[in-house]
Amino acid sequence: MKGPFRPPTHAVVAPRAPAHAAEEPEETRFYDRECYEFNRQLEPAWNDRYCEHCRHYLTARCPHIDEFLDDVEDLSPE
Repeated sequence: MKGPFRPPTHAVVAPRAPAHAAEEPEETRFYDRECYEFNRQLEPAWNDRYCEHCRHYLTARCPHIDEFLDDVEDLSPE
């Protein structure tokens, strides 16, 4: 068995997401928000400005938590 998974060492570059989330493409929807703060518990290579690597992701300190929860509710089986 090989060692633990290592994230890519190259930077991920994506276009800056517009302020209006409803019209954002899915791949940039949760990227490069003004509130992004890297979660230092992750390897430095993960610092790609995606919300899932933010220190406040899915916490009460996230100013966009309602938007994340809306996505989760949309995926729930009926």
